[in-house]
Amino acid sequence: MDIWIYAIVSLVKTLTIIFVVVLPMVSYTVYAERRVSAFIQDRVGPNRVGIPLTLFGFKEDVKFHGLFQPFADALKLLLKEDFTPAHVNKFYYWLAPALAMIPSLLVLAVIPFGSTLDLDFLVTPVAKMLGFDFGLGPIPMVIADVDIGVLFIFAITSLGVYGITLAGWSSNSKYPFLGGIRSCSQMISYELAMGLSVVPVFLVVGTLNLSQIVEFQCANGWLVLPVWFHGLDWKQVALWVPLLISFVVFLIASFAETNRLPFDLPEAETELVGGYHTEYSSMKFALFFLGEYSAMIAASSVIVTLFLGGWHFPGIPDGSAGWFWGLANVVTFFAKVACVLFFFIWIRWTLPRFRYDQLMKIGWIYLFEIALVNILLTAGLLVAFS
Repeated sequence: MDIWIYAIVSLVKTLTIIFVVVLPMVSYTVYAERRVSAFIQDRVGPNRVGIPLTLFGFKEDVKFHGLFQPFADALKLLLKEDFTPAHVNKFYYWLAPALAMIPSLLVLAVIPFGSTLDLDFLVTPVAKMLGFDFGLGPIPMVIADVDIGVLFIFAITSLGVYGITLAGWSSNSKYPFLGGIRSCSQMISYELAMGLSVVPVFLVVGTLNLSQIVEFQCANGWLVLPVWFHGLDWKQVALWVPLLISFVVFLIASFAETNRLPFDLPEAETELVGGYHTEYSSMKFALFFLGEYSAMIAASSVIVTLFLGGWHFPGIPDGSAGWFWGLANVVTFFAKVACVLFFFIWIRWTLPRFRYDQLMKIGWIYLFEIALVNILLTAGLLVAFS
């Protein structure tokens, strides 16, 4: 019975994260991007789609500031004609969108999006009504709490490029092919810097387990600003310098890994029409679209977990203090993720796209070397303090 309960709880957490959290967040991140871009460009943005009461005889619709725009967009994509060009390699052409979407969802399996949540006051009465007698106890707010969580993230995120590459190659068109090639070289260039940038985190914390990294930050302060919560300690202040460098390198590499401006060379509408997804339409295009924003959410979740304290916030206890505080931890985590997503959006509509030679130069000449020197700096400081 215990195994079955564990399997059911894991399934519920998985479905909740995908269908209740991630997909709505993707939809409303698109809405937020359109509204923020409109604000930056002194436009209005989507502000009309609401409840269509005129269909039922009322004089006007309820607009709700356009908050129902994602539902209209989803309906449009579902109803569009699913056109497959005759010149494509059909098997890989159909496979590529799924490969672009799945890795970003798998990454979320190891992200601790809260502390614990004790729902026995809801579950136990229902179980007794069904003839069972058990309690779940505190439920960890992570789907898979593995000891190699960070390695799992890098292993899975590196697979996302295969979907883009297959889309570019299978389309048998020059613009998608160029987009696929660009994505490959960009992923190789920036994944090295991203991987090296988190080595100082391992050196300081001493573990690859994401839950334990968050617990370390609960006890010692967030890695980006550890002196906030526990007073000034010159050793912490000294270690803050390499950790801040790690944060900046990881953040820049995250923009490149998610193909966001100013690193969106695989799409580059002004040069490649639409890049790797030029030949796609309907739900296959929607999967690429969802994959990009899911990757943004996954990258933001990793940034929050590694550097911004995860679900922790000063003055808010963990889930052991009661179900309300466990829920507050979950809300805190996703509020931080929303702030990082806003930063992603703000940068897109602020900076111009890099030239390709500039993109390669930043990855290989600057970020890679900075990350290497930062590892040596962190190791030297830890040896000096030991």
